[in-house]
Order: sequence, then C-alpha cells, then structure tokens
Amino acid sequence: MKNKPLIITIIVALIILFNAFYIVNEIEQTIVTQFGQPVGDAITAAGLHFKIPFIQKVHYFDRRILEWDGDSKQIPTSDKRYIWIDTFSRWQIVDPLKFYETTRLESNAHSRLDDIISGTTRDIISSHNLIEIVRSSNREMTFTAEYQTSSFNEELVTEAIKQGRREIADSIFLQAKDKIAEYGIKLIDVRIKRINYNKEVQVKVFERMISERKKIAAKYRSEGEGKSAEILGRMQKELDQIQSEAYKIAQQIKGKADASAIKIYADAYNKDPSFYEFLKTLETYEKTMGKNNTLILSTDSDYFKYLKRVE
Repeated sequence: MKNKPLIITIIVALIILFNAFYIVNEIEQTIVTQFGQPVGDAITAAGLHFKIPFIQKVHYFDRRILEWDGDSKQIPTSDKRYIWIDTFSRWQIVDPLKFYETTRLESNAHSRLDDIISGTTRDIISSHNLIEIVRSSNREMTFTAEYQTSSFNEELVTEAIKQGRREIADSIFLQAKDKIAEYGIKLIDVRIKRINYNKEVQVKVFERMISERKKIAAKYRSEGEGKSAEILGRMQKELDQIQSEAYKIAQQIKGKADASAIKIYADAYNKDPSFYEFLKTLETYEKTMGKNNTLILSTDSDYFKYLKRVE
C-alpha cells in the first residue's frame, strides 16, 4: 500500500507524457489549437512533435493532391442549347492554418469547391456557344458520304472557334483558382469530363439519328435493289444472246446435217434407183407390219408389188 501513490504518480506521468507527444507522417500536416484557437504555425515536417497535454489539440490535414468530382449540372449555352456539364478538379491544402480557420474539414472544403467551381463553370459556359464548348480547334472536319447527303449536312460547322473547349476549361480554372486560394487551398487543375444534351433534347437527337440511319439504310437498299435489277437484266440479256447464238449455231449444224443426209440419199438413189426403192419399201414393211396389224391392199398397189414377186 505504501507504493500505491507512487504507482498512481507513474501512471499519471505516463499518460501526460504520451499525451504530450504526437507523430506527423509524410502525408500529413498539422496545426495545434488551444481552447479552439490555433497556436503557432502549421507543422509540415514529419517526425515526433510536442504539445501541451490536455490543453492543446492536434488537427491533421492531408498533404497529398486530392480529388474533387462535381455533380452534373444543366447549363444553357449562349446559343440557347441546354446541356449537362460534368467537371472534375485536383486540389491541395497548402495553408493548413487558413484552411482550418475557414473550412476546418475536407467535407466543408468540398462544399466550397462545389460552390465556386460550379458557379464559375455556369458563368463561363453560358457565355459561349455550344460549338466552342465541344471543339478545341478550327481543324477542318471530314464527313462520310452518307452524312454529307443527310439532313445533318445542313448543320455543318462554319463558325470559327475563338477559344475552344480547352481554353474554356482553363478560364474556369483561372477564375476559380483565386477564389479558392482564400481557403488555404491550391487549385491544381479543372477539366470538363463530360458534355451531353439534356434528356428531352437527347431523345430527339437520338430519334433523329435513328431516322437518318434508317433513311441512309433505305437509300442503300434502294441502290442495292437497282444494282441487282441491273445485274439481273444484264445477265438475262447475255443469257438470251447466248441462247440465240447457240440456237443459230444448232440450226446451222442441223441444216448442214440435213443437207449431207439428203445428199447421201440422193447419191444412193442415183447409183441404183430400183434397189434404193426396194430397201425403202422393206423399211416401210418393217415399220408398218406387226403381229397385231391387218393390211388391206389392192393387187395393183405399188406397196404390194414386191410381195407378189415373193410368191
């Protein structure tokens, strides 16, 4: 029991000792407050540091580059086109003391960034035409043949780009940078992540695109059907020509064959007419007479004369 006060004293001393020191690592920076008020400058050096225990409190802030990703905002352009704009930025706490005095927490800093960057974006976007926000240069645009023949061709860009998307994003960055610096924040970059039409206009654009695609498809089908009819017509013409030539050649061959046959018959007949007549008559007998045929002939018939000689 005699050592109890000593043990208590040691425990209290250890608690005070542990509460008097704190560690700052490489990705952190701190400020020390006493009764809610900052004491001294910000501490950015990594290592072991001292504070008055129980009276002073350490606030830690990230030293790294942080991300801010804003919500999509619907903004009208100078030429009355309603579009959705998505922006993002990178930022860093460079003055922890001022940051603590103005925002205290990163969540509050995000609210400040949202107000400043979104407001600046709205002001700048609404003062430019849509084409300035979409394009970054006056590079000559090339189009497909079907696009040039479609109704979209009526909207081909002829307006010169004075700034362009990249310079507009830079303008947002430069204007927002000075405002955000008041909170001990260094704005590193601001970029436009996405641009899109609002839903009502988007549906109409998609419907028009579908209509144009269908029109182009119908044009291709029509051209294909015309080409098919042309090919089939040419094929039929060539087929008729081939058949005509083939029929002509066949008739010529047939005529020559008939002429040769007639000449052979004539030559045979001229050599021995009576024998030729006899052979032809036998052929006739063979073709006309059969087991089931009955012939009625007169006795003076030429057809019967060779039968009489047989008797």
